[in-house]
Amino acid sequence: MPFVRISLRKGKSPDYLAALADTIQRALVETFDVPANDRFQTIHQHDEHELIFDRNYLAGPRSDDFVYISITIGRPRTAEMKATLYRRLVDLLAQSPGLRPEDVMIVISTSAPEDWSFGNGVAQMTDPDWRARALGGRQ
Repeated sequence: MPFVRISLRKGKSPDYLAALADTIQRALVETFDVPANDRFQTIHQHDEHELIFDRNYLAGPRSDDFVYISITIGRPRTAEMKATLYRRLVDLLAQSPGLRPEDVMIVISTSAPEDWSFGNGVAQMTDPDWRARALGGRQ
């Protein structure tokens, strides 16, 4: 049940944005035990003065193609799973849409099951059978 926020500068094509979002989902499915249909993402495009980042802090050099990916997850993952996701994600993003690894920043935040409502004013993940319902496609 990750919720992914993708932030980047304005000006990329719809195809670029789709490749970015699709690639992030692919990496989550491949490395983070996320079902393929568990996809919730939002893309925030910013003017130059609205996306502020240091070009060299702990990595870089970063270019104007810098992308910030914030992933909120419900169930904690191991440090090894996170490291695998980071590596796979930058490898896949280099292929499509062509991002340099230096331009990708990823932050993972963990939350509790009661912090999520997928609709209807209900915290679905507090129900003991929520996984079976999610995988069965029932709402």
